[in-house]
Amino acid sequence: MQYFEYLEESKLIYQVFKQSRGIGALEKPDKIFLENTNLMYMFDDVQTDIGNVRETFAFNQLSHSHEVLFSEQSDFLVDQKYIFEVGGKNKKRRQIKDISDSYILADNIEYGTERRIPIWLLGFLY
Repeated sequence: MQYFEYLEESKLIYQVFKQSRGIGALEKPDKIFLENTNLMYMFDDVQTDIGNVRETFAFNQLSHSHEVLFSEQSDFLVDQKYIFEVGGKNKKRRQIKDISDSYILADNIEYGTERRIPIWLLGFLY
């Protein structure tokens, strides 16, 4: 766990945790993201998962000025209020449909509809 701390301090990774409960924050992270999506393409022979790229980009942009935590129901809990699920243009709201303040961050769409937000808009948050 100490090595993860060193990697985070050096700005190579981000560790994402659930809301802390007592000493729970000292345990292993629920998710680990590279600091930047460009790091994912550093090795030629490694096949990069587009879902991971989307989540890494969303986390990177949201965490700059918001508290981003791991969520059991979806990908992220932002500022302890908003729930975000990250996916492609065909991502459905099934897993978050009953949660208020829940949204889809969708790739490959130009404009938002209902509770779907184009993921590229997060680039304006930084």
